Amino acid sequence: MELVEEVYRLLEKLPANERFAMADQIRRSAVSIPSNIAEGRGRNAEKDFVRFLKIANGSAFELETQLIICQRIGYLTEDDTTKAFQLCDEICRMLNSLIKKLKANG
Repeated sequence: MELVEEVYRLLEKLPANERFAMADQIRRSAVSIPSNIAEGRGRNAEKDFVRFLKIANGSAFELETQLIICQRIGYLTEDDTTKAFQLCDEICRMLNSLIKKLKANG
């Protein structure tokens, strides 16, 4: 959730002409992460949970890619995105750890 909040702060820095196209894609990627974790957990089946955790992990990588694109085209600076990248990295590590643990138990 902290990552989603950070992403929403970053989106305010995008130029007005990108507040819909690029911003919408970034917003969807960010919101997809906690949403997939919640949906997978709500399925009450470890196999489904693992599948949704993998989707959340993919969304985190998608978000990182979109933020890199924003840096490369000059919409955001490295300083702007540092916290978001740190949070993405932390989330990916936690997701991978949880996936491994669930697979080992299953």
